[in-house]
Amino acid sequence: MFKALNLNDTNSPNAKQVAEAEKVKCLIIGSGPAGFTAAIYAARANLSPVMFEGLQPGGQLTTTTEVENFPGYPKGITGPELMEDLKAQAVRFGTDVRWGIATKVDFSGPIHKVWIDDQKIIESEVVIIATGATAKYLGLDDEKKYAGSGVSACATCDGFFYRGKDIAVVGGGDTAAEEAIYLAGLVNKVYLIVRRNELRASKVMQDRVLHTKNIEVLWEHQTKGLFGDGVVEGAVLWKKKGTPEEEEVRIQIDGFFLAIGHQPNSDFVKAYLDTDEVGYIRTIPGSSKTKVPGVFACGDVQDSIYRQAVTAAGSGCMAAIDAERYLSERHG
Repeated sequence: MFKALNLNDTNSPNAKQVAEAEKVKCLIIGSGPAGFTAAIYAARANLSPVMFEGLQPGGQLTTTTEVENFPGYPKGITGPELMEDLKAQAVRFGTDVRWGIATKVDFSGPIHKVWIDDQKIIESEVVIIATGATAKYLGLDDEKKYAGSGVSACATCDGFFYRGKDIAVVGGGDTAAEEAIYLAGLVNKVYLIVRRNELRASKVMQDRVLHTKNIEVLWEHQTKGLFGDGVVEGAVLWKKKGTPEEEEVRIQIDGFFLAIGHQPNSDFVKAYLDTDEVGYIRTIPGSSKTKVPGVFACGDVQDSIYRQAVTAAGSGCMAAIDAERYLSERHG
């Protein structure tokens, strides 16, 4: 919840915050591949971008150990190193990178207002939203324990590292089915862990899963935990949990993939921007433009389909170009 600010009350404890609103030309919220690419292009266009890194500086890639599918790194690179390279490039061209989390916005006027940490107000002619999406997890302590050491939320990012091995995918929807099929083309065996006795995926995807020889569906199974010495070596499952037939099952695996969805980090702008039923910001097709002039969205916060670092970077480029053209037209 946000407290309403009485802008006319000079004795209000918030009056000082209002008086100290900082004015900038281009504000970028978020610091993943989309945000930093937008910053590089915006800085080179003399927009003097100010970036607030957000809750997870560098975005989801900072939790990835090896990145082998980002162009320009033939030997691969770690996620944190890649993000440091992008940040250094953005800073080199003049991006003002700061720590802070956007908590509230006011897009009702021609100058957009963004609250940082519920305190400082930034006023900007253009705002680029690149806050990304957060993968949903089961909430197990072992997911954190083995993060980057066998636990992943991106099959296309990390599947290559499990060639010829046995892995598990958790989920019963289209995403889980797609990732299980994709991984089945790389690994020795895929266990698809499904909570219910049926898949929620579309009929076409169900048929593909059931006709892929090296996918074994574990119906009515839930994950209890993971085990391994430093890296994932197996999973402990409940079969038919809560029923008289409940039993504990252990499977030997090298990788554990979460495919239960992503949550776009868009709650703070929903009062002003259109989103889909999940929360992805809607943009005008073929652009980064939202329904509010001067507000643009890029990266995983508006992309429910690809969710790759390279596509996020591309959309960040689009957002900066769209922002520069908007300012040019606005100022003649």
